[in-house]
Amino acid sequence: MRLPLVLAALLLLIGKLLAQTTPRSEDVAAIKGQCGCHEVNFLYAETFAPEKAYVFKDRYTAKGTEWVFVEEESGPAGQPTKIVIQHLLVISDSMVIKHWREDWLYQNTSLLKFDQNASWKRENLSTTQVKGQWTQKVFEVDDSPRYEGSATWIHVDGRHYWESTVDAPLPRREYTKRTDYNVMRRTNHHEIRPDGYVHEQDNDKIIRSETGDQLLVSEKGVNTYKRTDDKKCQAANYWWANNRAYWADVRAVWNEILSSRDAVAIKGQVKGSVLSRELDELAATAQKSDYNTVTSRQLIRQTIEKFLK
Repeated sequence: MRLPLVLAALLLLIGKLLAQTTPRSEDVAAIKGQCGCHEVNFLYAETFAPEKAYVFKDRYTAKGTEWVFVEEESGPAGQPTKIVIQHLLVISDSMVIKHWREDWLYQNTSLLKFDQNASWKRENLSTTQVKGQWTQKVFEVDDSPRYEGSATWIHVDGRHYWESTVDAPLPRREYTKRTDYNVMRRTNHHEIRPDGYVHEQDNDKIIRSETGDQLLVSEKGVNTYKRTDDKKCQAANYWWANNRAYWADVRAVWNEILSSRDAVAIKGQVKGSVLSRELDELAATAQKSDYNTVTSRQLIRQTIEKFLK
């Protein structure tokens, strides 16, 4: 009788180990549930300021059509531990703009934590801290880092959501317009719905200095992604087919750079130019001839390194 008991204990141990290294199918389905062609509404409103003299800024609203899709995944078949999701904006059914990217990593222990002034520092977590969790790594339109947070996907009462709080740079809608704060502390809530998903935000606009953090104003954000006819995103599909190889190389170069550093700082401008513009120009040049990954990666690295402090 002893051998069967030992075998049962061994099988139980193996099952626990596998459960720790492979994600739940519900998690994978939720992450991929963000994909599709969407009509998007962006809504932001400042809600509370500790100082009575603060003048609330106007509400921000915008609309757009966005194609969200899995660009890359890796890990066991049917149980990927890395899922790369790309966003593309479609303007007037024909013009396409490369938008943000999000990488989802299962039980990831290494994150880049935003500090201030376009700088990030490496933060290492223990395997216990990230057990069962997914890291969402968010990147700019030029695939430079933005913010990263780790949390557990929750599946309860028919709801599927993920939520984390992290420090981040100013959003694109404000970083060229405001200098009265330098850190946005974002609580991101991603919730999957039958017709798409909602990215809800509770943000604190922080003034960070040597004396500590001071709250300037809080903000509520609700970005609603509602699926629409895939035909509205055909232009994005075509655009990505022609640009995919180049941006895969940009990701690869960034991954090499970021994985080798414990701190990263990026210059806003170099000789009047910005990184996103230079990478876009390099992409346009690459389309004019037979694409060569080796040559392209060399040029991409040279371009990125010009903007690294």
